[in-house]
Amino acid sequence: QVQLVESGGGLVQPGGSLRLSCAASGIIFRAYTMGWYRQAPGKQRELVATIPSGGRTNYADYVKGRFTISRDSAQNTVYLQMDSLQPEDTAVYYCNAGNSLYNYWGQGTQVTVSS
Repeated sequence: QVQLVESGGGLVQPGGSLRLSCAASGIIFRAYTMGWYRQAPGKQRELVATIPSGGRTNYADYVKGRFTISRDSAQNTVYLQMDSLQPEDTAVYYCNAGNSLYNYWGQGTQVTVSS
């Protein structure tokens, strides 16, 4: 059974940093593009960043230069390093694993940026 388990969310002050992790199990990790998405209250879920296996990373314009996505194939884990966080980054952050056949989501982790 496929599981994507996110961790690392929390409350942080503006300008602060957080690192999210997503541990994947039940999938062939290298066969999936891994990604992070977020959903703020009253808004649609939106792309944050994606990282294919061995390919180029992709970032939404609103996080470029502040967020960094990476993956560790030995740990079947994808990370999102978030720096210079702003209140508008407040959202539930979801891990995603997708390819041409399948698409899986984690349960989400809350990130709140507030003073």
